[in-house]
Amino acid sequence: MAPQPRNLTGRNAAITGGARGIGRETALALLAEGVRVAIGDIDLALAQRTAAELRSRGEIIALPLDVTDPASVEAFVADAEEHLGPLDIFVNNAGIMPIGRFRDETPAGSARQVDINIHGVLNGARAILPRFTTRRRGHLVNIASMAGKLGVPGTATYAGTKHFVVGWSESLLGELRHDGVPVDVTCVMPAIVRTELSAGAKATRGVKDVGPEDVADGIVSALKVPRFDVFVPRIGGTAAKVSAVLPRRGRELLARATRADVTLLEADTSKRGAYELRAAQSPPRQVQAANDVESLAAGSTTPHKAEKPTA
Repeated sequence: MAPQPRNLTGRNAAITGGARGIGRETALALLAEGVRVAIGDIDLALAQRTAAELRSRGEIIALPLDVTDPASVEAFVADAEEHLGPLDIFVNNAGIMPIGRFRDETPAGSARQVDINIHGVLNGARAILPRFTTRRRGHLVNIASMAGKLGVPGTATYAGTKHFVVGWSESLLGELRHDGVPVDVTCVMPAIVRTELSAGAKATRGVKDVGPEDVADGIVSALKVPRFDVFVPRIGGTAAKVSAVLPRRGRELLARATRADVTLLEADTSKRGAYELRAAQSPPRQVQAANDVESLAAGSTTPHKAEKPTA
């Protein structure tokens, strides 16, 4: 017999990177379910505007958040619980996705992706899991990517960070189950999502691109009927399973047939200038060198190599 879906009404949720994109749509979807929501973002002004726009749908607050700073994440969780009450749901959503060949990526650019996409997830888990464990309830949702199952040329470091999120999430769930801790973990793996992150990407064959609202729907579905793997669209799960059993040559042929080998490698960089510039100026510590930022502002998404990243 199919499990009875959980009623989410009256629960409390916190979302990192909640000012735009998947985070914003997830907040909207949770509000529609009667969930009280705290969104955190490095861009507090935008988060506040988002909260103001969504406030007619339910109770929502905006809080400052730098996911690369453990103290900031702890404060975000504490403030969310002070305003809303004990959190039931925590969504590790914040992340960045620069596009370009690894050979052109600066050490600062690599460090930024690792700090936001990996350390940000770890910081979120460290802040919320002790609370979930003490209360013996809670649901941790980690936003990964299909790139966490299938390496995608043009985003080598990004794909590596998402492989980490998938593997770490699986290990964490195993630890919780072994210790008898009734906390759920979900790993969300979208294909190309129509947000700033994927601007300029070429279309793939067989796996359609999706909107952030589709990812939000997948998250809500997994919160109602808990499961670990959430592929958006669902056919992405089939593609991952098929690829996993193919030999290397077969995987390469599949990538070529679906155009996954060029979707990001041959992206239209003229459509990515604004996003790449904002990502380059994101934490930690504004590490991108000045000549990198100047290059991005001029419309190039391949930064010049800097000898010394600025602090």
